[in-house]
Amino acid sequence: MPSISTPSPSTDSARINLRTSPEVKALIERAAALMGSTVSSYISQTMYETSQRVVAEQDTLTLSDRDRDAFLNALENPAKPTQVLIDLMKLSA
Repeated sequence: MPSISTPSPSTDSARINLRTSPEVKALIERAAALMGSTVSSYISQTMYETSQRVVAEQDTLTLSDRDRDAFLNALENPAKPTQVLIDLMKLSA
């Protein structure tokens, strides 16, 4: 799993408005208090870490051993170009 870094402190800020149920709000407030944090800092940090994980998962391609081997083999032993490809490349030159 990729390492997750925390956002660096900044004097700049951007606003996000959030609507939720009273039950969810109470739970978030309790969790923030247990972490010794403000609700805003708690939500910001938690969403930042979750967002980094989601983006990293989407940016990472995982291949099976078989697919990895096929990919590496294709890189090491590229197929010879077909006549159609050769003709196409001549058109775009």
